[in-house]
Amino acid sequence: MLEVEFTVEPFVEGQPGPHVQAAVAAARRAGLAVEFGPFGTSATGDDAAVLDAVDGIVRSAVAAGATRVSLQLARPA
Repeated sequence: MLEVEFTVEPFVEGQPGPHVQAAVAAARRAGLAVEFGPFGTSATGDDAAVLDAVDGIVRSAVAAGATRVSLQLARPA
C-alpha cells in the first residue's frame, strides 16, 4: 500500500481551480481512495496503482494550468 500526497498550485483556499480538480479527478479515475483537503490531497492504493496514477495526476494538473505540483510518496504506518 502506498499513499501519494499532492498539492497543486496556484491554489485559493476553498476555491479549487480546474488544475486542482483535474489532478483529483485523475487520482479517482485511477481507482485510488482520495481525501481532498484545503491545502492538499492524499490518495492511497496498491503500489502499482499509485505509481501509475502519479503520471496522470501531474499531467492532468499541468494541462489544466498548474504552475507547480508538489508530491510525496509514503507507506502508511
